[in-house]
Amino acid sequence: MSPTVITLFLIIVGITLIVTYFAAKRTKTANEFYTAGGGLTGWQNGLAIAGDYLSAASFLGIAGMIALSGFDGFFYSIGFLIAYLVVLFIVAEPLRNLGKYTLADMINSRFDAKKVRAVAALNTITIVIFYMIAQLVGAGALIKLLFGIDYWMAVLIVGVMMTIYVLFGGMTATSWVQIIKAVLLMIGTIIISFMVLAKFHFNLFEMFKEMKTATPLGADYLQPGVKYKFPLDTISLMLALVLGTAGLPHILMRFFTVKDAKTARTSVISATWIIGIFYVLTIFLGFGAAYFVGFDKIITANAAGNMAAPLLAGALGGDFLMSFVSAVAFATILAVVAGLVLSGASAFAHDIYGQIIKKGKITEKQQMKAAKYASIGVSVFSILLTLFAQKMNVAFLVSLAFCVAASANLPVIVYTIYWKKFNTSGAITGMLSGLLSSLMLVIVSPNVFSPVKGAAIFVGDPLISLTNPAIISVPLGFIGAYIGTVISKKQDLKRFAEVSVKANTGLKE
Repeated sequence: MSPTVITLFLIIVGITLIVTYFAAKRTKTANEFYTAGGGLTGWQNGLAIAGDYLSAASFLGIAGMIALSGFDGFFYSIGFLIAYLVVLFIVAEPLRNLGKYTLADMINSRFDAKKVRAVAALNTITIVIFYMIAQLVGAGALIKLLFGIDYWMAVLIVGVMMTIYVLFGGMTATSWVQIIKAVLLMIGTIIISFMVLAKFHFNLFEMFKEMKTATPLGADYLQPGVKYKFPLDTISLMLALVLGTAGLPHILMRFFTVKDAKTARTSVISATWIIGIFYVLTIFLGFGAAYFVGFDKIITANAAGNMAAPLLAGALGGDFLMSFVSAVAFATILAVVAGLVLSGASAFAHDIYGQIIKKGKITEKQQMKAAKYASIGVSVFSILLTLFAQKMNVAFLVSLAFCVAASANLPVIVYTIYWKKFNTSGAITGMLSGLLSSLMLVIVSPNVFSPVKGAAIFVGDPLISLTNPAIISVPLGFIGAYIGTVISKKQDLKRFAEVSVKANTGLKE
């Protein structure tokens, strides 16, 4: 490990710990712990959303996919970006107006039923655990490559750091860690993209022309069909990415950190610009890695291409730039997992303990104590699972997280806001049908079963060919919610009218 890497690594860790120290002084109540007291501005929350959303998979994974697969690698960039239009137009304002701390608060604003809150909390915890394990397994592998640290030690370092942020600084510390990370990530990405473009004399036409012959794929590099050969599978993946984001609990939780719906909308617009610019720049990262690093070196470093961006930084900017990018990758992982811990802890402490077990009769001190215990519990549980999952193919975990979010959460959010006949039974059956169908379909997919040894968790033939079954499970979530509502026939039109007014205006009375 070079001294430059160690120095930059310690600087970033030091900055985030200082932020946590000051945030801890301002985190005295449950409201401050869960939502930073609703005191973030639109641009601050926009940066924090971008920091929460642009994970290591985005920075390292997409750059690698574009480097190795060309056009097909860019599908993820398109899906992740378009997803924020769904968040902006459907979810952001009603969620902020109806909720308090969690997604379950928003849904329960209409139904006020423990069963609904319990299932919503179950969905949140499921998504958080799967997403967390995927991030931590990736962190262990990537930090091992970047810094030469053993896998178990890398996982423990990330686990301890994320627990410190959440435990002491709550949402305030987590938000500012995400803001710092987003700024560093954008700086690094812009610098590398500028250097790549400079090598092609700032001529996009020249760059695309050169890429036709720069890789073993030849002209096919710029055409679809290299990685995703089955159109239905591609459509299913895009459906999960576009709709799944609007149901991810750690992203939705960010809308409670601002004072009102107008600011929530502003934060989504800010985040969309930042995320949009970043994903456009992934073209330069991917093309640059393929051209200046080469297929063989990228695959040798990591078969999935995850080292493409750091290797490109090293090829263009030497040891310092590569060290900076490596340190930013570490900050990226820390910021995302801190957000995940907080959303998981809120589901346990606020929804299950505070509202279901204690029936809402809980003091401020008890809430804070429960939140901190839940944060430690989520962190420890995720770390333990991750230590045993080192050799696991984690692709299905990410796939499952987006599938559950799109299939179990989004249908209920949409129906809660827009369908006046929707009822408690519909909410429960919708969430459960989306959750269970996602789980079962992923279990029988190529991510879990493959005839090629080592390509998946088990050796065998998958029952479905879809790597991401969202095209099946999302409709099942909507259908389940519809059938549950129709069969029950119970309606509360007065409650819907109240919720509709609150969702659109923000009025509480």
